[in-house]
This record gives sequence, C-alpha cells and structure tokens, in this order.
Amino acid sequence: MTHGFLEVEAKFAVDDTTPTPDLTALDAVAAEGEASEQHLSAIYYDTRDLRLTRAKITLRRRTGGKDDGWHIKMPASQGRLELGAEPTDPAEIPPEILSQVRAIVRNLPLEPIAQVDNNRREVTLLNDTGAPVAEFCDDRVTAWSLLPGGQKQTWREWEVELAGEMPGTKEGTELIRNATTHLISAGARVSASPSKLVAALGDTVESAPLPPHLAGEPLDEEDPAYAVVEAIKANRDSLIEWDPKVRRDEWDSVHQMRVATRELRSQLETFEGVLAHDQMRHIENELKELARVLGVARDAEVVEERFHDLLDSDPTGLIDDTARAHIHDDMRKEYEAAHADIVRALDSDRYLALLDSIDHLIANASAVSAESAASAVSAESAASAAGAAAGAAAGAADPVGTAEVLYSSLAEAYKKLMKRHGRVQENYDNPELPLHERENYVHDTRKTAKKLRYAAEAVGEASSLKTGKLAKACKTLQSQLGDFQDAVTARDRLHGLAQDAAERGEDTFAYGMLYQVEMTNAAAALEGYSDVIADIKRAFDRIKNKKKKKR
Repeated sequence: MTHGFLEVEAKFAVDDTTPTPDLTALDAVAAEGEASEQHLSAIYYDTRDLRLTRAKITLRRRTGGKDDGWHIKMPASQGRLELGAEPTDPAEIPPEILSQVRAIVRNLPLEPIAQVDNNRREVTLLNDTGAPVAEFCDDRVTAWSLLPGGQKQTWREWEVELAGEMPGTKEGTELIRNATTHLISAGARVSASPSKLVAALGDTVESAPLPPHLAGEPLDEEDPAYAVVEAIKANRDSLIEWDPKVRRDEWDSVHQMRVATRELRSQLETFEGVLAHDQMRHIENELKELARVLGVARDAEVVEERFHDLLDSDPTGLIDDTARAHIHDDMRKEYEAAHADIVRALDSDRYLALLDSIDHLIANASAVSAESAASAVSAESAASAAGAAAGAAAGAADPVGTAEVLYSSLAEAYKKLMKRHGRVQENYDNPELPLHERENYVHDTRKTAKKLRYAAEAVGEASSLKTGKLAKACKTLQSQLGDFQDAVTARDRLHGLAQDAAERGEDTFAYGMLYQVEMTNAAAALEGYSDVIADIKRAFDRIKNKKKKKR
C-alpha cells in the first residue's frame, strides 16, 4: 500500500452557470492557492452482485491529476478511509488493494461497472499561516454505467475536502459546516448522491443480482427466527468489518475480530435449537479455529502491553539493559509472527468458505419445527413448549416455544458456569495440587462466564427475556478473571524468557523480580470473585423466577 489517509468531504449539486463564491469568506480560510485544471478518468470495479457498492466501498483505477493509480475508499468513523497503490495494469488489481476487500468479494472476479470522467478545477484553501486546511473542487462530470441499461450522464458538483491536519478534528467539522452554509447560500444544493459512482450507476443497480446473504426470502418480524438471524447478521457484519483492519494491523483490531468470532460462535451454539440449518456445527468448528489463530496474536499483544507497563512502572531500577531489551522486544517478534499467520489464514480458501457458509446460513435459516423445538428444551420446560408446538402446528408463530429453547440454552450455560465455579472452590486453595492445575480451574470458569455472557446477550436480543443484568454480571466476572489470566500468561512468558536468558549466560534476576510482580497481580485480580459470582446467581434467579410466574 503506497498511501492512506482519512477523507472527510462534503458534496454539493450545482447548476452549470452558478459562479463560484469567494471562499476566503470562511473563518478558517485566509487565502486561496493557485487553481489547477485536471482531467480525471476513472474505471470503477465491483462483483456482478455489486458487493462493494452495497457495502459503501468504491474501488477504482484513475488516471490524470496528482494521484494516478488504484484507490479504494471504505467507511470510517469520520468520513472515509482512502488507500491507494500505483497505477498497474488495468487487468491486474494490486494484491495490497484486493486484500482489503477479500472478505467481501471472496474469490469472485471484479469487473468494470462504471466510467467517470471529470474536468476538475481545484483550489487549495489556506489558513493565516499558509497551511492547507481544505481543497475546493469544481467538477464537471461525464459518467456511464456499464451495467445493463446504463446511459451517459453529465452533471456539475462542488466538493470541499479537508486537508492537512484538519480531518478528524473539531476545527475540520466546523469548517465543513461553515462551507456547507456558505455554498448553499451561493446557489448549491447538498448532493443527493453520496458518491460519483452511485450517481453514475443510478437505477441500473436494480439489474444486478443480490449477494447470497441478502438473496434469501426476508423473514417476517413475527417469525421466531427473525431476531435470531438479525443477531447473527450483526456479528457477521462485524467480522467482515474488522477483517481489513486486522490485515492493516490497526490497533485493537485483532481483539475486536476475535470478539466478533467468539460471539458469533456462541450465538450459533445458543440458537442451535431455534434455527434449522445443516451447517451450524461445521460453522461453529470453523469459527473456533479462526478464534484460535486470532488468539495467538492477541495473547502476544496483551503480554507485550503488560511488559511495557511493567518496565515503565518499575520503581527499583534493578532491571538491567539486556533484560529490558529482551522483555521489551521479544514479544513484539512473537506478535509479528502470529499476525503473519492470521493474514495467511484470512487469505486461505478455508476462511473464505467459512464466510460463504455464514452467508448461506443467514439467507436460508428458518425456525426449527415446533415439534423439534419442544423436544430440544429441558424436562421442566417441555410441557409449555409442547403447548406452543401445538399452536405452531395450527399455523401460528411459535414465539413461546422459541423462548423455551433459548431459556433452556441459557440455563445450560449457567449450569456449566456453576459447575466450573464449584471446581474453583474445591481446588484453588489446595496446596497439594500444582499451581497451573489450580489456575486452569479459574481459566475454565472465565471461559464459561464468557459463554454465559454471550448467551445472555443473544437470548436478550432474540426474545423477551430480560437478560441484561445477567450479561453485565458475567462481563464483570469475565473482565476480572481476564486480568487474572493475563497476569498468569505474562508470568509464564517471563519464565520462558528467563530460561532463554540463562541459556545465553545472562543475569535472570530481573525476570524473577517481574515474575513475582505478576504473581501478586494474579492474586489481586481474584479479590471480589465471590461477590461477582453472587451477582450472577441473583441475576439468573430473577430470570428463572419471572419465567415461572408466566407459566
């Protein structure tokens, strides 16, 4: 990737004869730079089902102007992120560009869908120090949709795009706001089209087929599977959103993609008695493997951050330079190797097949039969579920039966957590057991708390059960035990680094000192553990008691 930047701009429709106003009237603009004339010609690419366009992503190869080459624009929290590469052969999209949309386009070919030619007059707007704050473009556009039914279109538009240090700042937002008021007063109109591509395509997008995850028959909101599928869609979208950020190695991206992967897997486990689809178990297993690959890098990332904090907060001055260098740098090397493994996994056919399977599930999922729902619930819920099944067999929706299945999944997850908690109570303070065995009981409890949290969130989204307090209590326990596990993991890596140092003949005192710090941190993380477990019990009992009252 040769360059990347945040694009924050506003577009305006304007008549052919409307004169350009004085832009130095804007508070942030002291002068206009010299105007330049450019002829730009861009070919836009997409799949036949317009996956990029539907995801608000544009991919083009443009000639003319100051940034010839391939450009990809993607949604960002403010404006759009634009990435670029050199103008290679039009038939060969650069791999570094293609990787950014691989999760969306998969292995489908990308074809020209529109041509946009533009005669542009561009002026740089300067502040009182002569620094650029924005660029004003007066564009006269000729465009063709290359989809069936496409026709030539012409229009004129103005663009104000933030420049220099302005994107992402309050001052930049204020400049865009003031420019909007000023240009509308001069005769412009806020553009009805978010991009030149959308304007060029017009109604021809309706001739394109829908992508698989949108092609299924829409579920009625009263369908028991509706809320379930919507919850799955949200994490599917999150997974795909984080994919290019992980490839770019953006901060926290590995963590967030791992969270989306785990939540999606937990949803499928929770909804297994609600949705009818023959690939659910396979998808769960593939998500587990993806989470494992992400987890290796995430663990290295967490330990690296902890090591930096340990070094920065050390009050003793006893950590020698050699140990400090290894503690500081070795985990970075581990993370970089693990991140390379992630990128290889994301480029694999196995990963793309997983995404295809998720899309197929979303497009084709339906609620299980009422009889299956009834048989899936626990014995104490079977009677009420069977009553719901009878109603469904008569043609009615089965919300009660669905709620029973979801509650049964929630109760099972709660039961597993209490079982793991019982093992902690029985074994953690037993000095006859090895330390790692006792710590593993705590780690298992954290994993089951996380599953119960995800189940509670999923059930709350897909049913009328009030699971918010349970999910919140589980999140608290997950965070607490996560701090414990992070300390344990960091401590174990310090032990490994100490062994490596000993083999090199280096002093290992610093590693032992920091090892003991992490021992103390792990013990401190467990303070209040019993109180949080009590909160979880109370929250689940409320759900259970309210459910009994409804029967």
